[in-house]
Amino acid sequence: MTQARDSDDGTTPVRSGAASNGRVGDPDEIEQIAHVGSWTLDPATGEATWSPEMYRILGLDPTGSAIALPAIDQLFTSESVERVTAAIGRALETGEPWHEELELLRPGGGWVMSNGIAERDEAGRIWRIRGTMQDVTEHRRLEEQLRQSQRLEAIGQLAGGIAHDFNNLLTAIRGYAELARSGLEPGHEVAGDLDHVVAAADRARELVGQLLAFSRKQVLEPRVIDPGAAVEGIVPLLRRLLGEGIQLTARSDADLGRITVDPGQLGQVIVNLAVNARDAMPRGGNLVIETTNVELDAAYAANHPDASAGRHVVIAVSDNGHGMDAATRARAFEPFFTTKPAEQGTGMGLATVYGIVHQSGGSIYLYSEPGRGTTFKLYFPRTDQPLTDVATVPAPKRRVTGTETILLVEDDDDVRSFARRVLSGAGFTVLDADRGSTALELAARVRGPIHLLLTDAVMPGFDGLELAERLVAVRPGLRVLCVSGFSEHAVLQHGAATLGMAFLPKPYRAEDLLGRVRAVLDA
Repeated sequence: MTQARDSDDGTTPVRSGAASNGRVGDPDEIEQIAHVGSWTLDPATGEATWSPEMYRILGLDPTGSAIALPAIDQLFTSESVERVTAAIGRALETGEPWHEELELLRPGGGWVMSNGIAERDEAGRIWRIRGTMQDVTEHRRLEEQLRQSQRLEAIGQLAGGIAHDFNNLLTAIRGYAELARSGLEPGHEVAGDLDHVVAAADRARELVGQLLAFSRKQVLEPRVIDPGAAVEGIVPLLRRLLGEGIQLTARSDADLGRITVDPGQLGQVIVNLAVNARDAMPRGGNLVIETTNVELDAAYAANHPDASAGRHVVIAVSDNGHGMDAATRARAFEPFFTTKPAEQGTGMGLATVYGIVHQSGGSIYLYSEPGRGTTFKLYFPRTDQPLTDVATVPAPKRRVTGTETILLVEDDDDVRSFARRVLSGAGFTVLDADRGSTALELAARVRGPIHLLLTDAVMPGFDGLELAERLVAVRPGLRVLCVSGFSEHAVLQHGAATLGMAFLPKPYRAEDLLGRVRAVLDA
């Protein structure tokens, strides 16, 4: 078992400084422990004096001389130099203290917090400025990770809301186009136009699926799998996608742990990362996929906000392509963000990867520098559960019919009208309502049996699960089929066992609806 140590994530290991003289409370030793240096500045000459910790913070030779005020542009970026120079000027004029966060020019970059205060002599004249400097690089990195996580979460909520509305629209658009096409004579000139409408709706459905994946609201079918076998199974496809110019290497631990994911979605994640790597190596290169066991400790989890401590399997996808700069890394997982020309990508590949990994209970981290390639590390919690047996799905019947009574509850008028028409056309008796309260009133007036409740998950008033609970309480044996574009709103894990609830994702086709209804009624 390997202890996770991501030294390539931009963090800098703590270096041991010079040995102290052993005195308890030695100022140099205290500064080194706190990683805070001290300095003084003579305003008359511009000469500076530094404590030993200042040299360590700035990455300079401790045997050298402190850099005088006019030469501080050797230490900080131009924007930081302007701010600290202005702060020193104000201190000399008014004695005003300052607190400035400054960006370093040292190798690997970094940030420091500089504090300064002016000291006056007995005559009231400012004769010295002194202050402290603290390395806040790690603190700033964690803040940026948190901001990025919050930004992606907000974008994900927006994307999920848009996807929910689009699912309703696409269900109606595609559904009515199919109904209109089915009513035409073979070879009718309008049939070709309707074929284009259906094809466009299918392409839009794929885009909505990517938005749902990013927002972690996609419908997944998780199973306990061997991740090494899953990667090996997709290698032949990857070789065809990558072409002859890219050398693909896949390797995994012999005693690899098991994880719980949707195998199809995991495959999509790996394909998306491989395609992204291919585009980063236009002249060819190497792509390595490593699958290993790791143990993430509490310190690692504390430095990586989305990670959790414990046993994991990590899938690392590394290339030696052109890499990414800091600005690109910061936005890499945002939907529709891309550095490619408009005709070469939608910017949804990495956003989809991000959403699938997080919805599966994992975390993902990106390490990249210009000219040094890119590595994506996907961490999935390990499980001791046995591998899931894959059940054989029976082939659907060619034509679905029925005479049962179905209570259809859907707040979108177009979707409800489409579903009612499809079900009625197949012979079912359909009672429909636009919300849960109306459905309860309608069901109370029906004297005969209601065989199936077909309900949307998200509706005004109360949701589909609450409606199902109320109806099942007064009509034992009622079958329930819940419909949603959001997997989390379907709440299958919480309500399916007691209610016998089945699930149908939006957008759905006429045959999807009929096949699922028939299967639930016959179960």
